[in-house]
Amino acid sequence: MSHIAFCMPAAAGHVNPTLGVAAELIARGHRVSYAAIDEYADRITEIGAEFVPYRSTLAGQDLPTYTSEDMGRVMGSALRESKAVLPQVLKAYRGDEPDFVVYDSVMGWWGRLLAARWRVPFAVSWPTLVSNEHWSLNEYVKVDLDSTAVLAFGLRLSLLAAKHRLSLGNLLEGKDATAHLVFVPKAFQFCGDTFGDRYEFVGPALSDRAFQGEWRPPADRQVVLVSLGTAYHDRVPFFRTCIEALAGSGKHVVLAVGGTVDIAELGEIPPGVEVHETVPQLQVLQHASAFVSHAGMNSTMESLSFGVPLVAVPQMPEQAANADRVAQLGLGRHLPPDEVTAGALRTAVDEVCGDDRIAENLRTMRAEIEAAGGAKAAADILEDLVPAQRDRHTTR
Repeated sequence: MSHIAFCMPAAAGHVNPTLGVAAELIARGHRVSYAAIDEYADRITEIGAEFVPYRSTLAGQDLPTYTSEDMGRVMGSALRESKAVLPQVLKAYRGDEPDFVVYDSVMGWWGRLLAARWRVPFAVSWPTLVSNEHWSLNEYVKVDLDSTAVLAFGLRLSLLAAKHRLSLGNLLEGKDATAHLVFVPKAFQFCGDTFGDRYEFVGPALSDRAFQGEWRPPADRQVVLVSLGTAYHDRVPFFRTCIEALAGSGKHVVLAVGGTVDIAELGEIPPGVEVHETVPQLQVLQHASAFVSHAGMNSTMESLSFGVPLVAVPQMPEQAANADRVAQLGLGRHLPPDEVTAGALRTAVDEVCGDDRIAENLRTMRAEIEAAGGAKAAADILEDLVPAQRDRHTTR
């Protein structure tokens, strides 16, 4: 039995994609622990993993606006987070260090530092599209890499990397990782065939999520799910527009509006519309005919796994890339936020529900997702990497 530690940031969209992999490893007899914030304790212990808490410095910070100056602030916050979390997690694992580390590519640099400190192999978790010289998310973020804020961040990160005897590329991009687990099928990734063998496109690793509760579908109507995810959901006008567009359409509408929206602000909720802070998304998607979504990668992959077409209304650049890919592959519609009206939204939902070509493309993508292997494929990869390290405790 090996001890595998998942080092996860304070973001549900980065934790949830890994839960299925962890559950599969536990089922195979491995010991799995998660360094994460208290908010995710229940979902972690629910699968049988050990919860290792840390205190985050990110609570209450403004969401990114993706200007060059703001990205300097955001990256600076991520750097401070790594410096704050590292000693906490080192202390928690002292005398019980893992054999292998899986850390988040986007927000989990402290996981890479832990692997360096413990001298253990590691894999990088990618819950997003990945970038290389052929395609890059920078095409959407539009950050000036030569801006003062970004250059200052790069200097500070280089100093941190040097302190731990790492190159900047190894810390920032995990260039020396034994594997990169990408929770997207290669068919969805832009320029997917241009990535090397270390990039393992395992697709989504869905898991049972009892922590999200139960939901029962109506007996006689198509279901449309509406959600903007866990971060950019404070959008009362958008949810009002969705109600106006879809109420009376003959479809049953399920709105998940998040914890910051006062449901009373939405006005009178008409028949055929139900509104919740959160819903068990996988359960709803099993019965859905369309998903009006922010196109976060987690939600996008869950929708495609169930063959549900998307009306993608992205709230940030990363999601805009996902939305473009959805439209490009004929898996739904990309409806930019500034084009959302009740009429446009109603038309988009009707189109994706009734388009035979979209239905066929969804069947093809669903087959690609199944072939990618998900949790079982990811667990196979990690098991192949861990055994050679089982005796390392005798020499460390």
